[in-house]
Amino acid sequence: MVYKPNEDSFLLQKILLDKIPKLGKEMRVLEVGCGSGILLEALREVGIKNENILGSDINFDAVQECQKKGFNCIVSDLFENIPKLKFDLIIFNPPYLPEDPIEPSDSRIETTGGKSGSEIINRFLSEAGEYLERDGRIFILVSSLTKKIKWGTWQRKKIAEKNLFFEKLIVYELRHNFKNNR
Repeated sequence: MVYKPNEDSFLLQKILLDKIPKLGKEMRVLEVGCGSGILLEALREVGIKNENILGSDINFDAVQECQKKGFNCIVSDLFENIPKLKFDLIIFNPPYLPEDPIEPSDSRIETTGGKSGSEIINRFLSEAGEYLERDGRIFILVSSLTKKIKWGTWQRKKIAEKNLFFEKLIVYELRHNFKNNR
């Protein structure tokens, strides 16, 4: 089963369509957890060259679906199989909901980020800096239901939010905070 685009995907898609043309079309972009490929398609739509886009997903079926659409995409658990490259932009729409014992196990990989919802996000944040150019940025989506996110020294700026019936989706732009890393 491949994660089908929903409110979170559409919110990030809107951000990419709006912000990428202002950031430049020559950037190298990594999407972690590419799912159906909707965000990869948005990158291509705004003019990012296919050779500058890398998608990854833990789900083999999602990787195959994105490859069929012509994208360079690999199976990877976060950064596990990502080449040691530096990217100008990393996009992550993670599983961000806290564990729910009544949720079917087959959908948890797409929605559940761990007991508090942040365990996968925290793993991502601890590794992402190694793959980001010094002036690079991350677009990450989280939920108001996600608890215990360890932002560490990442500078974060809220760039979008969407209120839903039971939660608020928030997109942050993250940048290295080199002053605090020295």
